[in-house]
Amino acid sequence: MQALVYTDTQKLIYREEKNPKLINGESIVKVSASGICGSDMHAYHGKDERRIPPLILGHEVSGIIDKGKEIGKKVVLNPLITCGSCGYCKNGREHLCSKRIILGMNKPIERQGGFADYVSIPDKNIYELPKNLNMHEAPIAEPCAVALHAVELGEKNIYKKMEDCKTLIIGAGAIGLLCGLILSKIKYCKNIIIVDPNDKRLKESLKYLDANGFKPDSKKITSDHFDLVFDTVGLESTRQQAIRCINPGGIIIHIGLTQPSGTFNFRKTTLQEITFIGTYCYTNKDFEKTLNILNNKKIGSLKWIEYRKLKEGSLAFKEIHNGSCASPKIILLNS
Repeated sequence: MQALVYTDTQKLIYREEKNPKLINGESIVKVSASGICGSDMHAYHGKDERRIPPLILGHEVSGIIDKGKEIGKKVVLNPLITCGSCGYCKNGREHLCSKRIILGMNKPIERQGGFADYVSIPDKNIYELPKNLNMHEAPIAEPCAVALHAVELGEKNIYKKMEDCKTLIIGAGAIGLLCGLILSKIKYCKNIIIVDPNDKRLKESLKYLDANGFKPDSKKITSDHFDLVFDTVGLESTRQQAIRCINPGGIIIHIGLTQPSGTFNFRKTTLQEITFIGTYCYTNKDFEKTLNILNNKKIGSLKWIEYRKLKEGSLAFKEIHNGSCASPKIILLNS
């Protein structure tokens, strides 16, 4: 098969690779589309210890079952593979399973990803493609589930109704935009600000999101103002902005994984009873709810997605890296 292989820092090669072998309890999916995620970019920059080259990246995947059960079925994949038997898995918190792994990782266990003609995945992680969801759009289900899980964590912990919250979203990539769309169109929040240093991407996101958009250093972003802050970037600087901007009693939802550490104002967090919540991935129920949301067009048009051919994926990574790409999400197509 052909695959886009991460071979070194900032280097991807489209080349021939061995086809995955059929394993009991799994199916082999002929990939139709696969999205480029922020975590793929972390690997591309050589900053992800769970993704070591050579490796086929990509975990936002749709396609058709080629071998295994239900051959020919159109599907979308939940790439988060868990043990199914630990306390977390048995209590609906499988995303916290100590044995979890995602497609396109090789630490602690190797799982080649979806930037290829074929990918192998456990049958329990395969969902039938909803009838109203386009195959090429379907990879957006995975980041949408991440956003839904994050938004509902905020909703569960905030002291007021979501529609009454002043909300700041840091980052206008796919996760930031999806958080905004869920907040606006499903949770009925009307007071949303989104910030991003990439003017092109910010402008594109605002075509679809009912929000005000600014550069991160804009004077419009005032201190001690927001009830909810979603940091979808995860830099030291974005965390500092989050704690600076949050209201007393407010909630910071930390989604981004860009920088693992840095300074943070713990004094304000303590004195003003700020809640800081880290969030990772989603539960199986979140993923199922997301498919329903997408099938029923609850977050509106997905025309903000840009499509490229898989064999041109290296250029797409470069454009995301240098900030010349306007789209919040690029999905790579196999045909």
